[in-house]
Amino acid sequence: MALCCTSAEIIGKKTSIAMASPDVKPKSISRAKKWSEEIENLYRFQQAGYRDEIEYKQVKQVSMIDRWPETGYVKKLQRRDNTFYYYNKQRECDDKEVHKVKIYAY
Repeated sequence: MALCCTSAEIIGKKTSIAMASPDVKPKSISRAKKWSEEIENLYRFQQAGYRDEIEYKQVKQVSMIDRWPETGYVKKLQRRDNTFYYYNKQRECDDKEVHKVKIYAY
């Protein structure tokens, strides 16, 4: 099984443009329909108060995000009020929570 792709890798070339310019706004939003590794990581970012990895990196001015090496899932995020969220190696986004995850397109 391959390690999880980051939302940045899945979005592709548009991400490098989005990360280069500050205060990039998403062009469209859709809701997740079924669980995937990308949805799992988006769930973790949104639980911490961010749209996705792009916004987290812009706000916190970080280049690397702590991830579990076994799964590739986000391990730790810092909220806007500077408290930390710590996540498990396993899936945390239950099927009943999947529809709450927003997928932003840039």
